[in-house]
Amino acid sequence: MKKVELLIPVGNKECLYAAIHNGADAVYLGGKKFGARAYSNNFDQEEMCEAIKLCHLYGVKIYVTVNTMIYNNEISEVIEYLNFLHTNGVDAVIMQDTGLIALTRKIIPDLEIHVSTQAHNHNESGINFYKKIGCTRVVFDRESSLEEITSINVDIEKEVFVYGALCICYSGNCLFSALNGGRSANKGMCAGACRLPYSLLKNGEIKDSGYLLSTKSLNTLNNLKEILDANIDSLKIEGRMKSKEYVAIVTKTFRKLIDCYYNNEPITYTEEDKTKLLKTYNREFTSGYLFNEENIINKRTSNHQGIPIGTVIGVNNKRITIKLTENIHQEDAIRFDKTSSGMFINFLYNEKGSLVSEVKKENICQLDNKERIMIKDLLGSKVLKTIDVELNKELNNIQEKKIPITISITAKIGNKLKLEITDNVNNIIIEGKIVEQAKTSSIEESRIKEQLNKLGSTPFVAKNIDIQMDKNIFISIKELNELRRNSTEKLTELRKGQKTSEKNIIVPEPIVKIDNNKKISILTRTEDQLKIALANKIDIIYTTSEELYNKYKEYKNIFLRLKRVNIKHKEYTNERLLCTEFGSVLKYSKFNTIRTDYYLNVANDYTINELNKLGSTSITLSVELTPYDLSQIKNKKDSEIIVYGTPECMIIKNNIFNIQNEKTELVNTKGEKFLVLFENDYTHIFQHKPINLLENKSKLKNFGTYRIELLNENISQTQSIINKVKDML
Repeated sequence: MKKVELLIPVGNKECLYAAIHNGADAVYLGGKKFGARAYSNNFDQEEMCEAIKLCHLYGVKIYVTVNTMIYNNEISEVIEYLNFLHTNGVDAVIMQDTGLIALTRKIIPDLEIHVSTQAHNHNESGINFYKKIGCTRVVFDRESSLEEITSINVDIEKEVFVYGALCICYSGNCLFSALNGGRSANKGMCAGACRLPYSLLKNGEIKDSGYLLSTKSLNTLNNLKEILDANIDSLKIEGRMKSKEYVAIVTKTFRKLIDCYYNNEPITYTEEDKTKLLKTYNREFTSGYLFNEENIINKRTSNHQGIPIGTVIGVNNKRITIKLTENIHQEDAIRFDKTSSGMFINFLYNEKGSLVSEVKKENICQLDNKERIMIKDLLGSKVLKTIDVELNKELNNIQEKKIPITISITAKIGNKLKLEITDNVNNIIIEGKIVEQAKTSSIEESRIKEQLNKLGSTPFVAKNIDIQMDKNIFISIKELNELRRNSTEKLTELRKGQKTSEKNIIVPEPIVKIDNNKKISILTRTEDQLKIALANKIDIIYTTSEELYNKYKEYKNIFLRLKRVNIKHKEYTNERLLCTEFGSVLKYSKFNTIRTDYYLNVANDYTINELNKLGSTSITLSVELTPYDLSQIKNKKDSEIIVYGTPECMIIKNNIFNIQNEKTELVNTKGEKFLVLFENDYTHIFQHKPINLLENKSKLKNFGTYRIELLNENISQTQSIINKVKDML
């Protein structure tokens, strides 16, 4: 039986150590660039080489994230980095950029590639494409249910998130951070806009407020048997920004329960297990979309919740008094529920005001009121423990993993002393001096075994020692020690692996196409908008309504924009389609005319080339590209750019705001209003203001198509925008 892989996130060397020695089968981490967690510590090249060797020494696979959207001016650098990773023996790289994947398959064909969840992997057609171009694994969207994942019949490894933070938006589809602060989630720099407070307006009235986009933490341990029965290949934990204690406890817990499953023992997820996980990090737990849970939002707070340990019963300018339901220790950290206030406990007092290091549950303790928190803000508040110093001590007291080996020694008079060690994969044989008959005292078998067992400073433990020896022989203890030391050093180096010779990589130039025959396209959402576009003889007209498309499709320039999430693709033949996700490109390109939308995160010529090969007649570039970035695109003829319009910031599974027919808006703390629509079973959040590149004519020359992206513009507004784009061109 092939066992499931336990895949653990590591953001630094301490987390790597915790993952390896608590039972990870594989780890994933990032370098200083091109990974989707730019604000994690990450690994420089020297640290990366050390990490690869350490993982391989302990039989742990190592995957490196190169899963950001790649710009044209980054191609040479990222290929050089991939060559470095391959040369130093990483087991796989994790990518989202289709152009980079295709390019890497051509020039470093034996580098294993896993397709990141950032690539929006949720249907059979898209996943089948990655299989065909040589990728070995896909990481599924966190919105995919276990039933949907298991129904996909493609011979490729399936990796599924089972624990950690959830994004509210489909991964790879969130523009909120990029458009509202300039920190692109697709470049690994997410500012966490979903963790901020918002108000919900319906028809202009506030109907709700709080952390309305902040999700709970994913925890599927209650459903682990069901996941393991489904033959998923890899269970992925989220958390490259998390602490080494988080890595330790999550790895340890999953390892224990997975081993129970394969040993045919009950999978017992205890309250003690859950409490330890809650203490290290949680925003409340959910089993998530994997098990079709709809209520995944914790609107009360976006902070780590820890566990409740008591209630505030008294406050003055000097002290805060708490009635405890759990033990508390000096150096713990706490937070007061429903406030932003919290503290490390530097000084802890008992009920009488005496300094102590611990107060037991059911007793009263006092803390210094360092922030001078007012009584009215705190009295009656629950107290949450967010760092447990005793638990952290336990988790940091890591028992190092030991690699079992078999040692065999042959000591025959007149022959060289021979020592062999094996880990069942590698064999090391070392010979010593000629074995002689003892002249005085001989060495006993028990003494030989004692010396060979002295492996304490190595990563090995002897599971078996086989000794074949003549009687009455002499072997020096020094020689035994040297043979043991030399053989374990050689086995250590063999397990770590050797750097391969570096290839001379030549990056082929992308296809260059320029077109002076500029076209205008327009995305319409209403019939009035569509009629204005027809009246203005716009070259390409997109509609979001299949009803309108069927009504007007006699006009050969009208295209239907498809849904962004397609679990099961509808059949289309001889139609004109704007594809919004990769599976649709594969599904429809053969028997339809297709163009591709900005949701595919196209930012370089190599991705344009690949989509061209697949049959897309025009490729809309990412709205994250600045006018300068756009000017660096070489294949402008096949490229479409949005010069004016309101892009979609997020697409979210289900009707999370229970929208009926009301005008619905989210309002942030700056007062900016984001229109929210519920369409096709998904919640869509739009940017609070349009993109406008109409003043950047000098940097936007020679593109094939210039698009207007309408939202709720009326007839006169639509006409005015069309006039401005015509003037620009």
